[in-house]
Formats: sequence, structure tokens, C-alpha cells
Amino acid sequence: MNADEFSNALLKWYDVNHRDLPWRGKSDLYEVWISEVMLQQTQVDYVQKYYQRFLDAFPTFEALAAADLDDILRLWEGMGYYARARNLYASARKIVGCDNLPTTSQDLQSFPGLGPYSSRAIASIVCGEPVAAVDGNVRRVISRIFAHLGDSAKEIQNYADSLLCHHRPGDYNQAIMELGSQVCTPKRPQCPNCPVQTHCTAYSMGTPQAFPVSKIKGKIPHYDVAVGVLRNQSGQIFIQQRPSKGLLGGLWELPGGKATQGESGPDTCQRELYEELGVKVSIGTLVGQVNHAYSHFRITLRAYECTIVNGCPVSSDGLKTKWVDPLDLKNYAFPRANRRILELLTPL
Repeated sequence: MNADEFSNALLKWYDVNHRDLPWRGKSDLYEVWISEVMLQQTQVDYVQKYYQRFLDAFPTFEALAAADLDDILRLWEGMGYYARARNLYASARKIVGCDNLPTTSQDLQSFPGLGPYSSRAIASIVCGEPVAAVDGNVRRVISRIFAHLGDSAKEIQNYADSLLCHHRPGDYNQAIMELGSQVCTPKRPQCPNCPVQTHCTAYSMGTPQAFPVSKIKGKIPHYDVAVGVLRNQSGQIFIQQRPSKGLLGGLWELPGGKATQGESGPDTCQRELYEELGVKVSIGTLVGQVNHAYSHFRITLRAYECTIVNGCPVSSDGLKTKWVDPLDLKNYAFPRANRRILELLTPL
């Protein structure tokens, strides 16, 4: 393998064929940092809907650090993996307290939410550090180039390091990611259009789709969830905030939870509201039903109009709670499934 020939062919293709994305050509640490974090676990087309809007609201580390986390989460709503937003907020506050900005991938890994890939991508693009960034797309390209099963992260990283273009590391990392996204795709690689086809061992073997090895996926669990819509005499709706850490941390939600085996939706709602809030309720009409998929499980969420017959709602877990006018619910960040339920509500 001639690394110079490989990188020259790849960069020549990239210079002509790369997509015009809003973060391409950026050299500002903050702007690149935001894009790389958003691109973790989220497709490019979806990130484009959020990137500029986020920068308009929070244009600098200082602006992000001074913001209210609720406002950040609200702007992030719909993109998922909310720990990324919390980590960005924590990183901004840490940056503001630093005397110097981080300039290496090692420096960047000391910030929450930045692992080897993100830190290397940012450092190579912004600071020109000659480090190879390996994400899923790069792993697939490298695996096929060397006909490697891709089951050893260390070996894939070593291969990636060996091909890196040291005088254009940021462009090179973006180019090989672009190749994996647009040409060397998982199921139907467009080998005739590949600029590094002559360097690809898997192509010469006639088996590019055999690499990398596919992991056997287990059955995705499904849960039935029921939540209650509680209203006070003023028509305000009761919401509670999830713990700051964990799944959907910091987001607001309607009270409720998972059904036990064989439990009906109304029974689940009554039990959960009593356990969570110490109130007994009568179940009214079904507001709506929403099916939603998370990364590792799926849910069917049912929401019911509820009337309190005994007690005053207080979180048993000490969570923050509020009564909110229905028209103001748009100002709070909710999980996608909850938001779809809220859109079905009609003022009483």
C-alpha cells in the first residue's frame, strides 16, 4: 500500500465531489466542536436542520456557558442523545474557565462527551494535528481496503494512522468519512465510482460487502408506557423534569411509566401516578397513542386525561415539577414521544 498515492487520490476526489455542508471549511474551534458533537449518532441531513439554528442562539462558548440548560435542551429537542447537549454545556463552562483553548486531541479528550474519534476530528480540522479519526464510515472503508474483519478497533486505528495525509489531516479525515458515507456504503458500495478502488483489497477479491464483519443483533425490547394528563382548575398541565443524568436527562415529561406484564394502560397510569406523585386519579379519555423507537428499545406510549380524586401531586423522587399553561409547553424540552402527545391536546 502506497499511502501517498492513496491519500492523493482520495483528496483529489474530495476536492471536487465533497458535499457543501454548513460546517465544511470552518476553522473556528467552537463551530467545528458543535458540528462534530451533533454528528455523533445523528445523520448529516438531520444535523443540517439544527446546526445553524443552534449557532444563531449560542454563537460562542461564552454564550453557551451563560445560557440556561433548559433553553439548550429545548433547541436540541428532536435530535436525541441529549447527553450531548449537556456535555456541550459542561464543556463550554469549562472552556470559559480555562486560560488557553485546547489545541490537541489529548487536550480535547479531557472534556465531557469527546472520545478518541471526536477529539481527533476536531484537532485535525481546527489545529492541523496529524491524527486519524475513525468513525463507523472510516472503519468500513479501512476494513475493505485491507480486507480486515474490522473486529479489532486497535488494528483499524493502526491502519488508519498508516494512511493519514500529514499535510492535510483535517481534509483527509473529512474525505475518508465522506467516501464511506457517499460511496463505500454498507450494503451497496459504489465501487465503480470509488477513487481508491485500485488500493482496495476487498474489491480485488470481489467481496467488499463481506467487510467489516456484521455483528448479530439481538431482539429489540418493546415496552408499553402510560402517562397521565393532569389539569388544574386554571387548565394548566402538570409536568415533571427527568433526572439530569441518564436517558433523556433534564427533559420534561408527563408523569407515568412502564406497564407490568398483563397490566392495562389505565391501570398502569393509575399505579404510576400514585407511586410517582402520591395521588389517586380517575382515568378519562385516551388522548392518543404513539409508537416510538429509541436506540436500544421501542415503546408504545398511551396518554390519558386524568382527574385527581385524592392527594396533591408531589414527586416521590424529588424531581422538579410545574403546572404550565398549554400554550407555554412549547418553551420546555420534551422527549419526542411526549411532544407528539402534547400536540394532540386540546384546551379545556
